[in-house]
Formats: sequence, C-alpha cells, structure tokens
Amino acid sequence: MGAPSGRGQWSSQLGFVLAAAGSAIGLGNIWRFPYVAGESGGGAFVLVYLICVVLIALPVMLLEISLGRATQRNPVGAFQAVRPGTAWRALGYLALLTGLGILSYYAVIAGKVVAYCVSYAGGMITGSAELYQGTSASTLLYFTLFLVLTILVVAGGVQRGIERWAKVLMPLLLITMFGVIVRGLMLPGALDGVRWFLMPEFAKIDGRVVLSAMAQAFFSLSLGMGAMLTYGSYLSKKDDVLRCGAWVVVFDTGIAILAGLMIFPAVFALSHDPAAGPALIFQVLPGVFAEMAGGGAVAIFFFFLLSVAALTSTVSLLEVVTAYFVDERGWPRAKAVWAVGGATFVVGIPSALDMAGIDPFTAVAVVGQTGFLSIMDFLWGNLSLAFGSFMLCLFGIFVWGLDRASDEIGSTSSVFHRISAVWRFFVRWVCPVSIAVILATLVGL
Repeated sequence: MGAPSGRGQWSSQLGFVLAAAGSAIGLGNIWRFPYVAGESGGGAFVLVYLICVVLIALPVMLLEISLGRATQRNPVGAFQAVRPGTAWRALGYLALLTGLGILSYYAVIAGKVVAYCVSYAGGMITGSAELYQGTSASTLLYFTLFLVLTILVVAGGVQRGIERWAKVLMPLLLITMFGVIVRGLMLPGALDGVRWFLMPEFAKIDGRVVLSAMAQAFFSLSLGMGAMLTYGSYLSKKDDVLRCGAWVVVFDTGIAILAGLMIFPAVFALSHDPAAGPALIFQVLPGVFAEMAGGGAVAIFFFFLLSVAALTSTVSLLEVVTAYFVDERGWPRAKAVWAVGGATFVVGIPSALDMAGIDPFTAVAVVGQTGFLSIMDFLWGNLSLAFGSFMLCLFGIFVWGLDRASDEIGSTSSVFHRISAVWRFFVRWVCPVSIAVILATLVGL
C-alpha cells in the first residue's frame, strides 16, 4: 500500500488537526448548527448532538482516517488498494461525486457570506446601513470569486497551501467569535438565550431531534465524503490517529457550541424567533453588530473570518476530487484543481440562480424538496453522506477488517489498545444501525 510519489504530507500532527478541523469547521458549524438547534429545541438538541458526536461520529471518523493513513491514497485508490478490481471502488467514486456536489452549492452560500462582508465595508464608506441583496449577476460573481479562492489554496499543495492557511486563519476565527459572544452576553435578556441553548428540556427529545442531531454530526464532521480519508492519507505512520481524530472532534464541537453562544443570547435579547431557519445568523448578527461600538468594523472582520471558515471546508471538498486525479490519473496538481474547479462552477450555476431567486425547479418537487439548492443539499449533504458513512462501516467490518483497522490506529496509540474492543463494538453495531435509521428516515421508509 505504498503511497504514490509526490503526494505531499502534513508537516506535523498540528497541521493535520488544524486542516481537518478547518474542513469540519465552517458554515456547517457557524451557519447550519445554530439554525438546526433553533428548530430542534435548543438544549435538548445540543445534548443529543454531543452524544451522537462521541458515540457515533467519532468512531466512524477514526475508521475513515485510519483507512486513509493505511493506504496513503485518495478515496478511489484506498478502496482499490484494499480490494483491487472489485466494485468497492465505486464507493470511492461516490465520495468524489459527493464532494463535488456539496462544493457546488456550499461555495454559493459562502459567496453570500463574502457579499455580506463587502456590504458592511461599503456601508462604512458610504454611511448606508443597507446589507447585501443579491441579484443573479452579483450572486454568480461572489460564487465565482469564492470558488477561485478555493482553487488557489488547493493549487498550493498540502503544506504550502492547505496547512499554512489553516494555521493562521483558524485561530483568528476563534478570537473573533469570543469577541462577538462577550458583546452578545452584555445585551439585556441574553442569559435567557444561554439557558435555552444549554439547559435541555428532556420532554423535547423525540425521534426528530435525534435524527436531526445525527445528521448534523455527520455533516459537521465531513464524514462520508472522503475528506477525512484524504486528509488521513497525508498523515505519516508516526502520527497518532486517535489523538488527531479526538482533537478534530473537540475543535469542531467547540466551535459549534460557540456559534450557538454567539446567536441565541442575541436571539432572545433582540426578540427573534430561534426557529427562524437558515436565515437565522443573517437576521441576528447584524443586530448584535449594531449594538456594538465600532460594530461595523467588527462585522467586516467577523464575516471575513466566517468566509475563511467556509474556505477551509471548500478546500477539503476540492482536495478530495483533486487528489484522485493526481494519484490515479497522474495529472499535475494545477491541471487537476482547475479542471475540477471548472466542473464545479458549471454544476453550481443553478444553485447560484436559486440563491438569487431565479430557479426553474421551484415548482418541481424532487425527493420531497423544492428549489435546486435544497435538492442538492438533500441529495449530497444528507442522503449521500449517510449512505457513504454506512457503506464505509460495512467495508471496515466485512472487507478491510476491524482487526486491521485497530492495528492501524493502535500502532501509534497505547491509549487505543485499552479501548479498541469498545471501538470495534460501536463500529460493528451502534454506528451502522444508527446510520441505517437516518437513511430509512431520509428516504421515507
């Protein structure tokens, strides 16, 4: 299972953790987590989410990272290396399609965040308080801009591109979030939002909340799309998979909780509806910034760093597909990244038009969804992630073997040897059964 030459490698475990955490930390945490929590009962959702992350998502993440490190290949190459010439490599191709599909609409939403940043900057210059209202042309422009930025980072390679930017930008995001939280907590009535967000009402925990929490855990941690497998393939044989995976989960979950603490104290202080849905962060934070001294400057900095958080996620999505063409097709990295980026742009145009209010799919229901962007999110961001994670568990159980996976993880972790039996139990039984329930619910069974 030797690695193809010239693939690149992380310079340290910290580089992997920050890059992988950057993949996981993004709009899924700061935009998606608060509004899903708001729609799902606040503290009740948070409690179930934390349980799902530890007992279901983390075991699957360790399996995915260890498969990447063992094979030193992209998703297609990894499955091919373990079982050459079999249909299992199709699971790798599914990961590529999932990454490209999510990237095509994720970059559209990220482009809107960039537009908010520019809108605030323009407001400080002109004195106007109006925020971004997207036309089809401007939405396409910001989508294109964000996609080009993603391409440029990935073109820089593993250490000079992905790792270098993650080390600088992720700490800045954390500092800014703390600043917004402190200001939000100073608003009258803010503590009501803290209690609602962190103190669970157990009566609100039902099947819908559990399913929402499990789905969010997989989306947030970038599982089932080949990102953790690809990033794991750049780990050296000396790096501790258990420690790396655990730190990624800690960072990712911590940022999600901080995002909730940014939003919900302000939601209650400013009398917003916590169940406002996807627009929640764009409704609430402008009010917080308006209450701050120098809030316009803070808003610019925040939306800039939120754009950065989104960028670290889109980078991982693009890297998954790029790594395939570099490893399996022998393409130069620059050729691969621009070709994949161009294909992503074409696929993303309908989502950009949908974001701008121009969507021929609005009158058509597909898999219970209307609107092109919503359809894409359901197919790739929900259904495909769950299916990919489920099949990864089956591959680990019946093909690669959990003993081999345990040996791979335990080769650099003495701690893992003490918990390996527990890990195997969860990957063999708890994780696939839980994911199967998500799948059954998504397809309406």
